[in-house]
Amino acid sequence: MAFSRAFAPSPLVRADELTSRMVGIGMNFAARPVPEPNIEDTILFASIEGIEKYDLRVLAVLLTWFGIHAAWVNADRLTKLVAGQSLPRVRAFWSAVARWQNRDRRFARLARLYVEPRLDLIETGTEFQVKRHGEDPRFEGSAIRVAANVLRDRVADVLQPVDLARRHHAYRCRVMVGPSYRADMWAALEEEPTLSAAALARRTYGSFATAWHVRRDFALLSQTLSPGVKLIRTHRSKRIESQG
Repeated sequence: MAFSRAFAPSPLVRADELTSRMVGIGMNFAARPVPEPNIEDTILFASIEGIEKYDLRVLAVLLTWFGIHAAWVNADRLTKLVAGQSLPRVRAFWSAVARWQNRDRRFARLARLYVEPRLDLIETGTEFQVKRHGEDPRFEGSAIRVAANVLRDRVADVLQPVDLARRHHAYRCRVMVGPSYRADMWAALEEEPTLSAAALARRTYGSFATAWHVRRDFALLSQTLSPGVKLIRTHRSKRIESQG
């Protein structure tokens, strides 16, 4: 059977599972974390929960998280995910976020995904709140209008990069080699070295060609390791450790 690449995640998750996934990528909610959830899936689901269901707490933490961790987000995949959304508020939100992060040119295409009239985050009272408090500087001139007193920005609500890298193996690989499908594939192979190229591509939403090359490189590196060195997994991370 021919390989068919997928970009979209599985259907929307339940609210309690979403909370656990958000904790798994470093957002500090009161829930047990899902071990190493997909980063782009999780932030997309979080944005839908926040912007469509008006969960301002989720939206505030998501924005704080993105402000800290944007450099290690796979911008190509996030752009494809948002482009596939029919919800105009979700597209407008991510367009606004990308505009806020305009110093990172990887998000330029994401910023252009919404071109319709400007939307208010809260459909009633925004005009009054903006006149009283001004606009949230992160959204000034963007597709979304938000009053400055609506979404708090508290660094303590999220893990810092060094802490998330200890917890989330794919994130750590992104720090080492860049936020790419290749980094996620490498992390997946360290967890399950027997994955076929097709299974690896599907698990990480990458292309078959990239998966084939990563699998080849992983096998080559594994052959260079001495007998006294092996890959092991700890309760929070994987690392190469000498057993000699």
